[in-house]
Amino acid sequence: MPPIVWAVMPSGLHRTYGTDHLHFITNSCYQRRPFLASPQARDRFLSVLEQTRKRYHFVVVGYVVMPEHIHLLITEPEVGTPSTVMQVLKQRTAHALLPKRKPRDSRLRELFREQRRRAFWQERFYDFNVWTAKKRVEKLRYIHRNPVKRGLVESPEQWRWSSYRHYLLGEDGLVKVNVGWGKISFRDRVA
Repeated sequence: MPPIVWAVMPSGLHRTYGTDHLHFITNSCYQRRPFLASPQARDRFLSVLEQTRKRYHFVVVGYVVMPEHIHLLITEPEVGTPSTVMQVLKQRTAHALLPKRKPRDSRLRELFREQRRRAFWQERFYDFNVWTAKKRVEKLRYIHRNPVKRGLVESPEQWRWSSYRHYLLGEDGLVKVNVGWGKISFRDRVA
């Protein structure tokens, strides 16, 4: 078992790793802009999440992709920490979805060779350790109800970009849910 790590962030934010807890993670797009508003952008994010899941060996217990933020419920990765996972996920998503802007004039390209890319994500993410089954169910319900609460759909199964359809219908999506972890089923419960 890896040692327990407490990371103290500059803002007083504490992260606890190495406890085998689940992590409920929230990350917003820069200035809460709807960079994930299109179905194509949400699909691309989910593809990057699945690639990252495979590379860092963690289990996705639940997720939702909203137009301007995401929620994840994940295990600790076998490689790195949840912070490592989020760094890679954010960098790869930004690289895939931000427009590649280059000055048209070759003289300007030389002048602005170190051109700064636009921000896609807020710098920090929220991470809440989930250590009980009751809290896990609470966080999954929150994740799955988010699109309904926001008025994007009338029922959770209508939102393609969440893990709800996996739990309700056993449907495979772009991200493998609960692969390598105990089976969780909500089929007999109302989300």
